[in-house]
Amino acid sequence: MQGKKIALIGGAGFIGHHLALELTRRGARVDIIDGLQVNNLLSLSTEYSENRDLYIRMVNQRLDLLRDAGVVLHPQDARDYHVLSPLLASLKPDVIVHLAAVSHDGRSNKNPFNTFDHSLRTLENALDATRERDCHFIFLSSSMVYGNFRTERVDEDHPLDPIGIYGALKVSGEKIVIAYQQVFNLPYTIIRPSALYGPRCVSRRVGQIFIENALLGKKLRIDGDGAERLDFTYIDDLVSGICKSIEHPAARNQIFNMTYGGSRPIKDLVGMVRRYFPDVEVESVERDRLMPFRGTLSVDKARQLIGYDPRFSIDEGFPRYIEWYMKFMQREPALAAAT
Repeated sequence: MQGKKIALIGGAGFIGHHLALELTRRGARVDIIDGLQVNNLLSLSTEYSENRDLYIRMVNQRLDLLRDAGVVLHPQDARDYHVLSPLLASLKPDVIVHLAAVSHDGRSNKNPFNTFDHSLRTLENALDATRERDCHFIFLSSSMVYGNFRTERVDEDHPLDPIGIYGALKVSGEKIVIAYQQVFNLPYTIIRPSALYGPRCVSRRVGQIFIENALLGKKLRIDGDGAERLDFTYIDDLVSGICKSIEHPAARNQIFNMTYGGSRPIKDLVGMVRRYFPDVEVESVERDRLMPFRGTLSVDKARQLIGYDPRFSIDEGFPRYIEWYMKFMQREPALAAAT
């Protein structure tokens, strides 16, 4: 990784800032291109969001960490081809990691135009600006491309049958990336994560909402009895897998599930939250009909080809996450009171 030039499009987000810090630690030169408009400073400052002040503080902490690590942030809108193309030409990256997206299925279904604009428009611009260069293109997809899981363990050959806007756009993105390889010989790696969690996430994923509600004395809301299973993945495992995809030639022109590789029922998260907050109340709510039924993703292919080795089950990763949240809130007592 030493000396490798890597551009992260949408890199100031949850996945991107963790990845940028790790790549820099390993000796890479990292540039982030991010307009800060999706789940970031601009949108949080101009739109209503529950716990907004808390999330603004988290985003500012991301930016502080990136600055302290020497990561260069280019606050540019990747939807503008005439801005993105010359910027990438000047950076001459060896690797581009495309992370720009509306990273929430519920928001995607409510605002399809915005989701398309920040997902496929940015992707097409990045691909087209890169097609004539010797560059490895990594696209962050999602386990949502599979739709309802048809088998107990889903590998990369499972049929793609997404439900809703978010999953459909991820499938479209994958197909476009593959097409650019076919037409322009642009090497790619497609990565499908699942149920991510970890510090400084502001996307309101299930684990994040559970912890925040417990901290603020609110009820935990779960679908039904909480028996539904997800392949929860700690951010450090995903970042490690992306690094291996950059380092290993065997990752070229491959698609990988990149999760923990073992699903757990959502009620297990509730049990972990109750160890720290024994008085927290739980209520059942109606399940979102646009959320597919999922479970375990096989990570055998990534293990065999690039040595992917996830280490954090929720038994280890989720307590880390809870304790990070508790320390963060203790440092910001006025912020906690405001939320």
